[in-house]
Amino acid sequence: MDYTPTIYALSTPLSRSAIGVIRVSGSQSEYVFQQLTKTTTTPQHRISSLRQIRSPRTGIILDEALTLFFKGPNSYTGENSLELHVHGGVAIIQSVLKEIKHLHNPGAGINIRYADPGEFSQRAFMNGRADLTELEGIREMIDAETESQRVSALSSMTGKNKQLFMEWRLKVLNNIALLTTVIDFGEDHDIDEVGQLVEDVNSNIQELRLQIFEFLKKTERSQILLKGIQMTLLGPPNAGKSSLLNALANKDAAIVSSIAGTTRDAIDIPLDISGYKVVAGDTAGVRDIDLADEIEAEGIRRAKSRSLGSDIALVVLPMGKEFGNTGDDFFSHIEELKASNAQIVGVLNKEDLASGSEKMEFVSQFAELLPKSPIFPVSCKTGEGINNLLDHLTGTFQEITSSGNSDPVSISERVKDLLVKDVLYGFDEFERWKDADDVVLASECLRQSVEGIGKITGEAIGVEEILGVVFSSFCIGK
Repeated sequence: MDYTPTIYALSTPLSRSAIGVIRVSGSQSEYVFQQLTKTTTTPQHRISSLRQIRSPRTGIILDEALTLFFKGPNSYTGENSLELHVHGGVAIIQSVLKEIKHLHNPGAGINIRYADPGEFSQRAFMNGRADLTELEGIREMIDAETESQRVSALSSMTGKNKQLFMEWRLKVLNNIALLTTVIDFGEDHDIDEVGQLVEDVNSNIQELRLQIFEFLKKTERSQILLKGIQMTLLGPPNAGKSSLLNALANKDAAIVSSIAGTTRDAIDIPLDISGYKVVAGDTAGVRDIDLADEIEAEGIRRAKSRSLGSDIALVVLPMGKEFGNTGDDFFSHIEELKASNAQIVGVLNKEDLASGSEKMEFVSQFAELLPKSPIFPVSCKTGEGINNLLDHLTGTFQEITSSGNSDPVSISERVKDLLVKDVLYGFDEFERWKDADDVVLASECLRQSVEGIGKITGEAIGVEEILGVVFSSFCIGK
């Protein structure tokens, strides 16, 4: 008798929708199917069938649903699994879940309970259907909000990261084998041969260290994709920053008014621009502090602070009389921005209000203020120049995330921590003991690196302690 509980859960949101998917996994999956469909036949593997779902207690029809059965180990969890695709009414879903719950009968050896968060994926790991990096990739894929985040999660979900980690593991093991040869048979070789062998191992480990460092740098750049590229719109009052933000967002994301100073605080608005997650900051107009009240003055200070900490700063000035009347505080802050080597993009707004010769004059003046930055004349009213600005921003996003020539790669903080504190630390200790001519301890340090990689993929003794960390953030039904 299999005493492992059969688990079930709703894998789609409990809300009015076209369908709701209920998942069941475990040895009693077939029993659940037979009880709900009032049949004694064995469901066919991966063959969908339309069935009436009935209450096992009353025989009342609950719904007509699509049923799909997976015979273990050829399922997501590696166990017998059942999916019920019911109509997405809240009452229907709750009634089916209630009937599954009532099938629990410990006296008859039927152990059925609602799944814990991430338990389906945890069973997939325990049954060897996926390693930890692949399952973390699945979670990242579910959490992806933009196209670039989706691509970033693929490296883990498809096992590409696992393959790389296993290659590293094999390389370290091969070098441990070389050191073991020195330990076991060193007396049979002269000192020069032994020394050369140890140096060969050291050279191999240093090369591997560089590979891991480069991988970590790439993941750090890719991490921006997950958190969002920080972009600040900076300009004087009534420059049209909020209008520009709405044009970039292609919706009314910020309040627009002809009254100067409408925005009095830094407001973060998440955007999807060309598949990149961008957190755009609509800030208070920057002007001389002594002309502002207490609240506006605080807003100006926050605008300056946010622009200095952003990945990109859009400096917005209007074509018109306000261009040269922005105050000394604004221009001094622009000098601060330039000194900080920030990514600055100049935007000349309200292009529709200026004639051809005036546009050229404004562009020339703006170029003197931002000699090393690209400048884009735009009109939020007509849309003129917005696409050119978007194209440039997309290219800048690629540079920031280094995703222009290769797909971005993301790993969890758990994996990053293990690479640094176990794998690379083992390399550091290997070098220390190698320099002390203690080959035995140097070899043991490399074993720590191998165990660190094992913890990453889940192929390590005592891995149970990290399972809770991995699966705690999964949703119910996954």
